[in-house]
Amino acid sequence: MSPRTPAVLRGSGGQNLRDHLIATAASLIDQRGSADLAVRDIAREARVADGVLYNYFEDKEDLLAHALLAHVGNVMTSGPQLLPPPGEGNVTENLRLFIDGGIAVLERVTPAFASVLSQRKVLLRFHAMVGGDASFNPAAGGGKEHSAAHEGARGLPDLLVTYLGAEQRLGRLDEAADIAAAAALIVGAIHGEILPRVLFNPPGTPITTPPGLAARLAETVLRGIAPGARDTRLERASPSGHGPATTLARSACTGAARSARFPVWVRL
Repeated sequence: MSPRTPAVLRGSGGQNLRDHLIATAASLIDQRGSADLAVRDIAREARVADGVLYNYFEDKEDLLAHALLAHVGNVMTSGPQLLPPPGEGNVTENLRLFIDGGIAVLERVTPAFASVLSQRKVLLRFHAMVGGDASFNPAAGGGKEHSAAHEGARGLPDLLVTYLGAEQRLGRLDEAADIAAAAALIVGAIHGEILPRVLFNPPGTPITTPPGLAARLAETVLRGIAPGARDTRLERASPSGHGPATTLARSACTGAARSARFPVWVRL
């Protein structure tokens, strides 16, 4: 005889209790963050006894890590599509939409993480759940395509590297452009706009960004800032022996658009 379905899940379309607890905790994190979020708060919202949580999770930190991942996935999948399929539209406009969308995503996601900065166990478990240190290197995946079902679990760097890599293969970006560096510039700028505003202002403070930022950033990344980057070849220099800072600097100076003639490097 199968166990009885808890009253709270009757008519829920088959959702199990563990998923219900994660969804409940994720909803609370979205509403109020995770600071001072107690087991009792989650149990009361989920309409279960306090001790039920420990039947499905090692401890509160385990549940919060799963809830953070669910919250990120909900935010990533509930909003507008961040990028169109490669080959569609204008790359500059597509990047502008990605930047605006990425800012909107971080506006909802960052407060949840700001409230767990002092909860190392939660952060370490979340980090392991998203791939550990490998998650810091989206380019390691080689720009491989992902299924729609996997889309919600992917972060901004992975999405952007995959998109730019596909555009490069289509010939809409220069064949020698450093896609990972360009993505790092864009995603880093998005984080730079949001993190200080969330961390150094009272909770609930409206977040505003400079007008036209997304369009200006997209244009700069694609066209570069070095003199003559749009229409002249720069002196090629071997990248060996240089770290990420040099790579990022080159990307900023020479741009990634095909017309920027990225194949020729300048040593910085």
